[in-house]
Amino acid sequence: MFQRGETTRGLRRNCASVQKIGPYSYSMPIYLSDLLTAPGLDLRLHGSAPAASVPLQWVAVTELEDPFPFLGGGEVVLTTGLRQRTGAAQRSFVDSVHRAGAVAIGFGTGLSHAKVPAALIECADSLGLPVFEVPYKTPFVALGKMVADALSADHVTQLQDLLAAHQTLAGALLGGNGLPGLLRELSVLLGNSVSLHQYGAKVFATGPDAGPDAGPDAGAAAAGPAGSSRHRIPIATGLRDRCTLAIAEPYRRPDIVAYAQSLISVELSNQARRRSSDRAVTGQLLADVVAGRLTGSDASMRLLGAGISTAQRQLIFLVEVASGQVRSLPTLPLPAEFDAAATAVVDGRLVIVVADADGAALARILEEYLYGTGLTARIGFGSSYTEPAGLRWSYYEAKESLQRGHSVNEPERLSITSLLMSGADVPLADLAAEALDPLTGFDAVHDAKLLDTLEQYLALNGSVAAVADALGLHRNTVRYRLGQITELTGYDPAVTADRVHLFLALHVRRIGLGRTSNPPLPRAAREP
Repeated sequence: MFQRGETTRGLRRNCASVQKIGPYSYSMPIYLSDLLTAPGLDLRLHGSAPAASVPLQWVAVTELEDPFPFLGGGEVVLTTGLRQRTGAAQRSFVDSVHRAGAVAIGFGTGLSHAKVPAALIECADSLGLPVFEVPYKTPFVALGKMVADALSADHVTQLQDLLAAHQTLAGALLGGNGLPGLLRELSVLLGNSVSLHQYGAKVFATGPDAGPDAGPDAGAAAAGPAGSSRHRIPIATGLRDRCTLAIAEPYRRPDIVAYAQSLISVELSNQARRRSSDRAVTGQLLADVVAGRLTGSDASMRLLGAGISTAQRQLIFLVEVASGQVRSLPTLPLPAEFDAAATAVVDGRLVIVVADADGAALARILEEYLYGTGLTARIGFGSSYTEPAGLRWSYYEAKESLQRGHSVNEPERLSITSLLMSGADVPLADLAAEALDPLTGFDAVHDAKLLDTLEQYLALNGSVAAVADALGLHRNTVRYRLGQITELTGYDPAVTADRVHLFLALHVRRIGLGRTSNPPLPRAAREP
């Protein structure tokens, strides 16, 4: 573009003028209007197409007839028209640049053309593509440097802003404010409300919340409550918890969101690990208390260390889930209403110890939450008691209530059965095995259904006729089976004392308090 003798001198002069143009310390992108009005460049707009109000991405210099394959869009394309000798070639060049998405054409005069060709201006006007003249004295490199400097300054500013945002988010999380603090700061940085959901429940929200399932797939915009919409981003926690960060539209600053996403993921994963560890430790403690291995003041002190004050009335919730879902219990978060509760896993059930409260109301909250998580669950709870012995009593009330099989099972009036269940010095498992193992063994070999017959007989108050109707058998068949039960176990279901013994044995077997590994012989076989 330059005459050979003036190239170096012109470069030095114009590069110096560029330094005068800025230090343009751009904290925002550079636009075509900035380029056209920069002092020292002497650029002049031709035609009627206005300067586009989109930021410049780059400056591209080309003398190709068809530069389309080499442009990415958003550039100012500079050319001297070396190969544009005809109107057709000039129009073809403009069309190629326009199709590539360029912002403007800068035409260098004084080398191939004394002025900007009229055909080029006319075609560009028809397409709404601005054309400006670059005089001979202004090297193309000056325009490129100005744009590059502006883009570099803007990039540095963006990085500085991003680093400051990262520090703000990390400081909010690690400074004692936890996830709520992080989400509040994220909301301020984005200028939009945000909400976090896990297991179908809201963890925290800084504004109106559209709910976790208000929209389609994660990452898509979903309709909110008041015509608003939410951009949903999945949070990886290593759990099947459907964790989602929802951000009110318009969605912007994805770089900050990505960092927040990683912080939330790490924090929730850490919380899950802590929850699992705490529930394992507390579970062992509660198992010892419930079994009677730990009692009195020792039990009270150790329970207090786990956040359970037996000086206050405490009630126990038990959550039982389908067998394939048990592994979710150690890490399962709970609704905010249970924040002050101590939790544990005992015998594959989630145990929640709550200071004296409305058990029925909390059970309904827990039921709705568990339904939202997708878990198939039953809830049982006991009454409120003080002292470690009271805690055991509440546990067995909750455990017995689960046998009724409803989604929520309230404790019933005190029963002798519950009293025996809570007695650690009563060999319930051995008693149950002694009475029932002969029946289960015989049924396994002969498919005699003696255990089913016994359960129906006790449930129907000893009515042979009712049992026959329930099982579709002849009454004599029922009587024959009852005789076999008496012969195998040594306990006669028709005798009140024996009937109570068999009833308790069945109850222990249903609750699953355990069995001896070597079933004893029937009582009749051991007696002389």
